[in-house]
Amino acid sequence: MQPTRKAVVLLSGGLDSATCLALAKQQGFECYALSFDYGQRHRIELTAAARIATAMQVAEHRLIRMDLGGIGGSALTDASISVPERESAGIPVTYVPARNTIFLSFALAWAEVLKAQAIYIGVNALDYSGYPDCRPAFIEAFQHMANLATKVGVEGQTLKIETPLMALDKAAIIKAGIAAGVDYSLTVSCYQLNDHSEACGKCDSCRFRKKGFLEAGVPDPTRYVNAQ
Repeated sequence: MQPTRKAVVLLSGGLDSATCLALAKQQGFECYALSFDYGQRHRIELTAAARIATAMQVAEHRLIRMDLGGIGGSALTDASISVPERESAGIPVTYVPARNTIFLSFALAWAEVLKAQAIYIGVNALDYSGYPDCRPAFIEAFQHMANLATKVGVEGQTLKIETPLMALDKAAIIKAGIAAGVDYSLTVSCYQLNDHSEACGKCDSCRFRKKGFLEAGVPDPTRYVNAQ
């Protein structure tokens, strides 16, 4: 009997991470979902993450709490910085300093405890290409560090950082997710959802999501303000 292959999957509650989880399950991994309450203004995504974890029957779902808002420097953690509603050049103000490095470090620790073979993260080099911690070079560097810095790595068990969405555009991600059984009505992408759980339709995340569903030729289940 083959031993169970385990994977830690970073699950934000958004479209990409839900797709990533479905692909990990499709590839035969027993999945352990990890979410973060880091002081983000769109904490509603954590409710979505819990819904997705339940629907996809993960082995376990854990929530880690930390206060990146105490550091600031991002529109997602600092209420004094407005979420942009137009495309901007360079690294967007929605970039959270070192976020993926921090998240992957926690995932690495849990993966070592679980004796997991992989960590799945839904980073993408096409959409949000201004984020430095979504690039292939960053993932390769982190994986190299992970296998140097852990007991399991030193003892010869290689841990792989899996990025199945890296080279896909949003439409291709949505198509892959639907083929894997993702219910996108469970996901939340908007950075500034209102009290009626309606997405703004204007932030970077909403614009990428709307464009992705349109190009995929799939109905977008998101409820937008004024049915945008």
